[in-house]
Amino acid sequence: MKGEVRNTMKLITVHLPESYIEGLNELIKQRMYPSRSEAIRAAVRDLLKKELWREKKLRMSKMIA
Repeated sequence: MKGEVRNTMKLITVHLPESYIEGLNELIKQRMYPSRSEAIRAAVRDLLKKELWREKKLRMSKMIA
């Protein structure tokens, strides 16, 4: 399954402030993530879960009201 996920990944370019990069490097140094890419994927995944869930919850509450 991992191979399938990698085949569907797309390369994007993102400009980040130096402080963010330093923070990512610190996470890797502390062995919390194996790479900057993996840490960024986790952050994007968590953001999408949070924002999409919030949007869905708001729509559902408006339907009930």
